Amino acid sequence: MWEEISRRLAPPDDAAMAKAKARLDSLAKLPGSLGELENAVIRLAGFQRTDRPSIGRKTAVVFCADNGVVAEGVTPSAQRITAAQAANFARGGGVVNAFARRAGAGVLVVDVGIACEYDEPRIRQKVVRRGTGSIARGPAMTREECLRGIEAGILTAAELAENGTELAIAGEMGIGNTTTASAVSAVLLGCPPEEVTGRGAGGSGGVSHKSAVVRRALEINHPDPGDPIDILSKVGGLDIAAMCGLYLGGAAYGVAVMVDGMISSAAALCAVRLAPLCASALFASHCTAEKAGPRLLEALGLRPLITAGLCLGEGTGGLLGAGLLDSALAAYYETAALADL
Repeated sequence: MWEEISRRLAPPDDAAMAKAKARLDSLAKLPGSLGELENAVIRLAGFQRTDRPSIGRKTAVVFCADNGVVAEGVTPSAQRITAAQAANFARGGGVVNAFARRAGAGVLVVDVGIACEYDEPRIRQKVVRRGTGSIARGPAMTREECLRGIEAGILTAAELAENGTELAIAGEMGIGNTTTASAVSAVLLGCPPEEVTGRGAGGSGGVSHKSAVVRRALEINHPDPGDPIDILSKVGGLDIAAMCGLYLGGAAYGVAVMVDGMISSAAALCAVRLAPLCASALFASHCTAEKAGPRLLEALGLRPLITAGLCLGEGTGGLLGAGLLDSALAAYYETAALADL
């Protein structure tokens, strides 16, 4: 499905971008003085192919899945927390929900692979399997399961487009997913695990063990650096695969996507490696405190709107970025022209 989607992608509209830049430069302010906010407005105009860009309807999508690598002791958090937090988000009790309310965004919680049982009918069901295998002992999932995870994200993007969402915020919840994201990042960036493995939900004392687990996973699975699907299926997770699909689908269906932290950035780089043209749909909200964050954004060619030491995930940083983009668009439309003063 992703191959069909990739054929629908087009480069950004240069004429729309030029018009947006000209308008920004004509406003009663110093040209370029809003920094990355101006760049984001210009890029949004290019992606939406109009000099009247908008993000009227916003939706944070939290893909939830469990990771078998928790069996290796990479996190102090119990696996049951994934299901508990997914239900909490669906009820509106998470940080992501608080930020979404402030940003005027909806929250969609999607189960693509939660291992533990829960009782919450508001969680959208797109389950591929109930948790992955431990990447330190073998592949996380089959290639077919990975493709189904990507398809879940693509279909979610299509649903968002149908309901009028103009900006999606990529979020995730899955205990152990900073370990899988570190493994994916190490392969994509071609660097040792120690350079991209951070503390995640654990303390700094556990980083060396976590790095060793990632190294073992790479040695056992031999993921192909030139094949993002092979990487995801062997050392990734279903939440990462689904976010990869969200980026691809968003680009194809006209839904811009705000990238959150390290985990969603790893998914974004997978998407861009699969279909480079999808990069025009992606916007970097912040530079995460996780070690791999800056290198992933550099590889994506994206500049973040803020750096605030965030590392929660869930789409929280992406929602802050959405609020900033809203403010940038307000300036774009509401500021007087310098010539009219």
